[in-house]
Amino acid sequence: MAGRDVLARTWLEQARADLAAAEDSAATGHHEWACFQAQQAGEKALKAVLYARGRTSIVTHSLRRLVREAAATDAEFGELDDDARLLDQHYIPTRYPNGLDVETAPSAYYDDKDAERCLRSARLILARVRRSYST
Repeated sequence: MAGRDVLARTWLEQARADLAAAEDSAATGHHEWACFQAQQAGEKALKAVLYARGRTSIVTHSLRRLVREAAATDAEFGELDDDARLLDQHYIPTRYPNGLDVETAPSAYYDDKDAERCLRSARLILARVRRSYST
């Protein structure tokens, strides 16, 4: 298995790629995908931090849980709780027609305001993760 630095780097690299994909999706009107990809960017960035700190297995998809775990050794991560909570809400309903309103597909349910809120939260999480790598 790859060393923890390599593992953390690849998770952070994918988080950045997911954020770029989310921005592309938002720009082309695929707001549901922008929200999901923003959630993925935040999740992978937080997992990168935990892998960098020596974790060897992380099975949760909950950003709130990942934020709590990161905050256990760096209290500043606790400031991301609201952003994590927002993104957690977009893990499943963005992808499945029965996730919210069975009469409205996610592609019609989500709008630009949803995408921008999710992008903002993901950007904040990635910015905080980047700061933890420079300290």
